[in-house]
Amino acid sequence: MLNTVKLSDKQIELFHKRGFLVLREAFSASVSENIRKWADEISNFPEEVGKHWVYHEPSLLDEKRNLINRIENMTPFHGGLSALANSFVLSCGQLLGEEAVLFKDKINFKMPGGDGFKPHQDSQAGWESYATYFINVMVCLDEATLENGCLELASRPGGLATPKLAGNEWTPLSDEETASMDFKPYPTQPGDIIYFDSYAPHQSSQNLTDRARRLYFSTYNRLSEGNHLKAYYADKRKNFPPDIERVVNKNYVYKV
Repeated sequence: MLNTVKLSDKQIELFHKRGFLVLREAFSASVSENIRKWADEISNFPEEVGKHWVYHEPSLLDEKRNLINRIENMTPFHGGLSALANSFVLSCGQLLGEEAVLFKDKINFKMPGGDGFKPHQDSQAGWESYATYFINVMVCLDEATLENGCLELASRPGGLATPKLAGNEWTPLSDEETASMDFKPYPTQPGDIIYFDSYAPHQSSQNLTDRARRLYFSTYNRLSEGNHLKAYYADKRKNFPPDIERVVNKNYVYKV
């Protein structure tokens, strides 16, 4: 049975100090196995217009292969993944200081040959037009290691009182902007969870191994600032729609 995570006062304090929090073995082995099955199920659903969103990428190991890169907008179409997103409303509300609401959800697959992510802060992707502050929850589905591209995090700029963007919207952080950041890798096992806010710089490397590195992410904002899930995906569809909805020969740029 899927358990609801509740954070201690010490964990909440640590999160607010750094902008992220790592919880080991937050889910049991049996629950973790169910979550992996849900990821398998939705990745095998047919790609259809108006359903969950699927993106692909070329393999870095075999230029003739096209890999699944990520799936987004899953909660309306899969009961298990919807329950998973709902299981974090309480703990994200603890971190936000009031009731939380789901903003978006996705699975980053990073299959063998999958590319990495340049250093960035999630609020760089235009999120501040919806709400002022967000909490991400990462659930490890497959073992994430240094070799296959585990999540790497740095303490957020601005500290607790005034978290801020270190760079510009829609642009990954530059070498100059990250020069003083203390990026550290956080290898994880299935069932581990990482909470991090929308100002916490993060990155990950390529996966050139023979093992998949799937990570689930759901994001939350304060309910008092509105429920923006439908608006977010409506706006994103205009600029970066799922592959099945794209116009042939039109170039779409993944910015952050």
